[in-house]
Amino acid sequence: MYVGTLSFDLLLGDVHSLKEKRSVVRPIVAELQRKYAVSAAEVDHQDLHRRARIGLAVVSGDAEHLTDVLDRCERLVAARPEVELLSVRRRFHGEDDD
Repeated sequence: MYVGTLSFDLLLGDVHSLKEKRSVVRPIVAELQRKYAVSAAEVDHQDLHRRARIGLAVVSGDAEHLTDVLDRCERLVAARPEVELLSVRRRFHGEDDD
């Protein structure tokens, strides 16, 4: 079993309220969940209207498949024109980890 996580630190574009922020972040989270069957959520910066941190996790029996899903998720978020991807943190846990 392999577990992979990604954490995206995002700067949102023309957003002036928390309500507008939700209208940007929720579709990204929903698309990640729908397209790639990952667990995803906004995990930090909930009180800041121009920043967001989205976290996601994937479990797979195949390390290559896991890496492919994480790469696709990262490309999806990086390609969104309404956000600037400030940083990505990737973690990978395999069966050999203690």
